[in-house]
Amino acid sequence: MKTLVVIPAYNEALNIEKTVKDIQQNAPDVDYVVVNDGSKDNTLEVIQKNNFNHIDGFCNLGLFGAVQTGFKLAMKENYDVVIQFDGDGQHSAKYIDAMVKEVENGNDIVIGSRFVSEKKPFTARMIGSRLIAWAIKLVTGKKVKDPTSGFRAYGKACIKDYALDMNNPPEPDTLVYMYRKKRKIKEIQVQMSEREFGESYLNLVNTIKYMSRMMVSIFLIQPFRKV
Repeated sequence: MKTLVVIPAYNEALNIEKTVKDIQQNAPDVDYVVVNDGSKDNTLEVIQKNNFNHIDGFCNLGLFGAVQTGFKLAMKENYDVVIQFDGDGQHSAKYIDAMVKEVENGNDIVIGSRFVSEKKPFTARMIGSRLIAWAIKLVTGKKVKDPTSGFRAYGKACIKDYALDMNNPPEPDTLVYMYRKKRKIKEIQVQMSEREFGESYLNLVNTIKYMSRMMVSIFLIQPFRKV
C-alpha cells in the first residue's frame, strides 16, 4: 500500500536527523515528509542539510495543523495509508510494516500501543492515560489501552476524515467520533523510547489544560457531533 509517514517537528533540531534516518533504514519502502511547524531553533537547517523531504511552515500551527498538513498532502497524492510519527525520536520505524499490514487487513486506525501485552504502570505519568481510557470506554463501550499514543496508522477513509475536518484533530478524544463513524480501530504492541533531547510541552500546567480539554470533548462534544 502506498504509505506516507507524516513527521510533525517543532524545535526538534537535536532529534529530527535520527528520527528520519530510522525511517530510511527500517522502513525504506515508505515515503515520508517532515512538517517543520515554524520551529524557532535550527530544525529547518538540519532538515535542509540532510536533504530530507519536508514542508516548511512559516508559523507554528501546533500538532494538529502540522499533522493535518501531511494528511492534505496524502489525500492530494492519493496515498492509501498515513503514519503519524513523532519527530522527537520516541517512535520506532521497525513497527511501520506491521501497522500497514493491519490497515491492509481492514482496520481504519492502528494505534502503536505500549500496553497491549504489557501492563500499564500505576504511575503519576499514567494517570492521564488511564482517565482518558476510562472516559472513552464509558462513552463508547470500547477499550483503548493507550489512547494518548501519537504513533498511529490511518487508512484511506480516515485520511479524508482528518485532512478535511478542522474539528477533527488526531487526538484521543476524536477516537470517540471515529467509533461513532464505525471506523475499525486496533492496537498493536510497540516499544517506545524516551525523548533524548529537548523537553515535552506537557509540563504540569499544560497537562492539566490538556486533560480538561480531553474530558470536556469526550463527554460533551464528540458524542454529539454530526456523523
